[in-house]
Amino acid sequence: MTAEVTAPVLARRRWRGARVLSDGHVLYWWVEVLAILAYYGVYSFVRNANGASPPGAYPHAKQLIAIEQHLGIFHEAAIQSWALHFRPMIDTANYFYGSLHFVVTIFTGVFLYTRWSDDYPRYRNTLAIATGLALIGFKFYPLMPPRLLDTLVHTHYGFVDTLAKYPTPWSFDSGGMSHLSNQFAAMPSVHICWATFCAIALATHVKKLWAKVLAWSYPVLTLFVIVITANHYFLDAIGGLVILGAAWIIAGKITRAGRGPRLAPVDT
Repeated sequence: MTAEVTAPVLARRRWRGARVLSDGHVLYWWVEVLAILAYYGVYSFVRNANGASPPGAYPHAKQLIAIEQHLGIFHEAAIQSWALHFRPMIDTANYFYGSLHFVVTIFTGVFLYTRWSDDYPRYRNTLAIATGLALIGFKFYPLMPPRLLDTLVHTHYGFVDTLAKYPTPWSFDSGGMSHLSNQFAAMPSVHICWATFCAIALATHVKKLWAKVLAWSYPVLTLFVIVITANHYFLDAIGGLVILGAAWIIAGKITRAGRGPRLAPVDT
């Protein structure tokens, strides 16, 4: 009888929960979970470290708006103004913004780990690197999001903070959240980065056309949501795509697990 693993792999199986890749590398789901939680904890700490109104946030916002006006793409206020006429749409967008960012990303990771284990390491590394690159932007380019322009500096762009105005289970302006969350970590948009990551990972690994369309619709909907909730500018979204592309290239160069030659099966 021919086994599905090789002799070297059998020797490396030391703990429960092992998943053997075709090249002999071994992953453990519980190690992945612990590593991801630890990484996200560090990311959150660093991200929120300078969240108390950094002085460059408003000048950077004016700079970004000027660039968008020059490019002819500064339409965020007009799009939100139209969307505000549809209260159910705004309520849905608030929930979408605060939940699917995590739910869909977790689903994507589990899907890759369980169904496409050889591909999982590079995708995992891509997401980790992209998230780390985002911290550089948050640190050196703090940015006042559209929703805070009229609130904090009394501009007249007409943006509305939908999370504050319309009831949701959570808001950046409620309770301790306003002190814990870095509201100026807007460039690049991690929402767009993660959503596009999920779309690429899912669309390239599902066969049904409807599933591919659904996957690619996710970042499009995310872009619409971050605009009508006034959480990001269009250039923030472009920044999210840039860090994702850079992370994919870097991950391709450093990832080894799942990318080596397949090991031949042995008889047991």
